[in-house]
Amino acid sequence: MPFMTRSELVYLCDSSDLLESGTGVPFEVLYLSQSCHAFAVRYEGTVYAYLNRCAHVPMEMDCQPNHFFDHTGHWLICATHGALYAPQTGQCRLGPCQGGLVKIEVSEAAGQVHWHTSDQLQPENPL
Repeated sequence: MPFMTRSELVYLCDSSDLLESGTGVPFEVLYLSQSCHAFAVRYEGTVYAYLNRCAHVPMEMDCQPNHFFDHTGHWLICATHGALYAPQTGQCRLGPCQGGLVKIEVSEAAGQVHWHTSDQLQPENPL
């Protein structure tokens, strides 16, 4: 039986910081023990979070800080490759990519957004 780490909640931001199809809120995580940038966005009223890493080539996706949506506000876009990702799943829908973005579980309650740790995702600077 594999070792399982209990998921913990890590404060990310206030709910009001995430506007519909607006700029993302950046944060840092340890993914497979490596320091990585991540981001959270709001789409159709729900918060989603992903590693800031294109599935085509592991480069950060935003050309302007924290801007992840295309001009329609309906797709996450890699500014370097033009790959489009579904905000709800992180799956690639168009462009040079295979698979999708690495999803980070989030929850929203009482006006706050938290991300969830896992075996692969931990806080960069644990308390």
